[in-house]
Amino acid sequence: MSALPHDELQRGLAELIPNLRAFARSLCGAPDRADDLVQETLVKAWRYQSQFAAGSNLKAWLFTILRNAYLSERRKRKFEVEDVDGSLAEGLSVRGEQLGHMDFLDFQNAFARLPAEQKEALVLIGAEGFSYEEAALMCGCAVGTVKSRVNRGRARLAELMGVESGADLGGDERSVRHASSGV
Repeated sequence: MSALPHDELQRGLAELIPNLRAFARSLCGAPDRADDLVQETLVKAWRYQSQFAAGSNLKAWLFTILRNAYLSERRKRKFEVEDVDGSLAEGLSVRGEQLGHMDFLDFQNAFARLPAEQKEALVLIGAEGFSYEEAALMCGCAVGTVKSRVNRGRARLAELMGVESGADLGGDERSVRHASSGV
């Protein structure tokens, strides 16, 4: 396969730019994206000029390159999400774990200082998810007693940790909401 001389290829590429632009616009609609597609086509054609056989249809070869570039771009974009203001990316970001770790250490220290009955009630209700009735049966006391122990335990934890609300805890909004509604 003999390649087209550089000057002939250059002249052929320049002559076909209007046709390539029209084809690119018909595919993607946006003039700026179409111009980018034409530029990519011309760069690929120049880079792979050795693959073009002299005497074959240059226009068809360029249109094939353009079409393949367009389809490749569409396949890639299928998995992309437009995020102009960055709100989606912000929602996916992970906050540093240092504050959460320190909050957990503070919680462990404060929890260790609670009376055994309050710890037991908080673990059964808050951590294990038992109902007050189930916890009362396990502890061998009245439901009101379990509720009182949980309430006093939560209040004492907040006092020991210097927390007025769940918003004072570290972490993201979801864990703060969970912390303020749970233990």
